[in-house]
Amino acid sequence: MASHRKPRTRVRTTAPALGVTTAALASVGLLAQSAGAAPADPSAPKPSVEEVQKKVDDLYRQAGTATQKYNLAKEATDKQRKSVDGMLDSVARSTERLNDARRKLGTYAAAQYRSGSVTPTAALLLADSPQAYFDQNRLMDRMTERQRADVTDFQKQQETASEERAEATRSLESLTESQASLKSSKQDVQRKLAEARDLLSRLTAQEKARLAKLEKEREAEARRKAEAKARAEAEAAEKADAERERERREEAQRDESGTGAGTGAAPGAGTSPGTGTGSSSDAYAAKAEKVLAFARAQIGKPYVWGAAGPSSYDCSGLTQGAWKAAGVTLPRTTWDQVNVGNRVATENLKPGDLVFFYDDISHVGVYIGGGKMIHAPKPGAYVREESIFYMPIHGSVRPA
Repeated sequence: MASHRKPRTRVRTTAPALGVTTAALASVGLLAQSAGAAPADPSAPKPSVEEVQKKVDDLYRQAGTATQKYNLAKEATDKQRKSVDGMLDSVARSTERLNDARRKLGTYAAAQYRSGSVTPTAALLLADSPQAYFDQNRLMDRMTERQRADVTDFQKQQETASEERAEATRSLESLTESQASLKSSKQDVQRKLAEARDLLSRLTAQEKARLAKLEKEREAEARRKAEAKARAEAEAAEKADAERERERREEAQRDESGTGAGTGAAPGAGTSPGTGTGSSSDAYAAKAEKVLAFARAQIGKPYVWGAAGPSSYDCSGLTQGAWKAAGVTLPRTTWDQVNVGNRVATENLKPGDLVFFYDDISHVGVYIGGGKMIHAPKPGAYVREESIFYMPIHGSVRPA
């Protein structure tokens, strides 16, 4: 018999495909500028180059925050879409079972209609023998019990189908909300980028040169801090090596002294394993090596907000991909990544650690040592090495 099941309609993806080139990013920015950037007030005083720099930096930071909101909304949308697809499949199966039960009850109703006019007395008179009448009567009693069971089954199937349809409806509503949040976050990112580009476009050539000089001074200061940290790390490593060498010599002297006096301990007593911290450190270093290899291979690829590779990245997409290469799954957003693993002080950073920036934790990079990191900086830039002191540090974590 032909199925009464309606073809299930798949929920369409509303998230836009993200571009992978700076040209695509520029086109998005231009569209957003024409749509969302308010025209400048000609009567307002022109801001200084320093004020423009501060405003543009703040807009890029806000765009970074909006990008994390976009990533969060996209993640929620993807999960909801999978959930809705599963629920719609379940509703379709329940509807099919309900239709089967309904068809079975229909056959019973038709049979009752055909035999409904025959009274028990007439059935006895028309039977071939009294025994045949009683056999037929017992058969009808058993059929009545099956009918009652089928009616009960139908009612359960009807209730299940109704509950699943209601749950699917609620999930569809939740998906719609997630899609609306996704759209809003995207528009917010575009507005921030459009405003930043508008500010930069109104600078004169002389002002742009002044802005470039300020940027170089800022980078030089960040490099100086990174170099100071690199020296501190080198000094700490030298001290640690010297301390290990001193401990090795003292242990060797104790062994020699014990052997010479003839009072040495039982074999192996002085070579018990340590606490395991060395092994743990080695395991982390092996993972960090894979993380850094992945991150370095992405240098030169464009920043694209909402992208997680392989041809472009935003900041948290890069860190997620880098640690995935080491077999560790990180969440998608900076706000979730900062809660993974153990917190680490800036002076105790190791290669592979994640460094987070700004009070709103809207940016992240992979520490590579020497006060530097690899990160996907901002729209219009490319994945690169940079001092961790270029931005205000919020904190750091060691993911594994």
